[in-house]
Amino acid sequence: MTLLQARKQELISDYQVHETDTGSADLQIAMLTARISQLSDHLQKNKKDYSSRRGLLKMIGQRKRLMGYLQKQDSERYRALIKKLGIRG
Repeated sequence: MTLLQARKQELISDYQVHETDTGSADLQIAMLTARISQLSDHLQKNKKDYSSRRGLLKMIGQRKRLMGYLQKQDSERYRALIKKLGIRG
């Protein structure tokens, strides 16, 4: 259930803050969002996969913590990211 390398590179180029960025909060939130949507699709097909459900909940919690951090640091960047990703904030 990991992201393919091509998809990961696409996310990096879209959401990086500077040229050599590979781990900013914006980028981590974007990658987690992609993995969450991928895992949500998997769980709709495999309803009894409780291990993956637990992983999904952990990822959602991690994304929520990162979004809280980003909102405290730079609320304008937070709002722009929420709008670009199309998620609730």
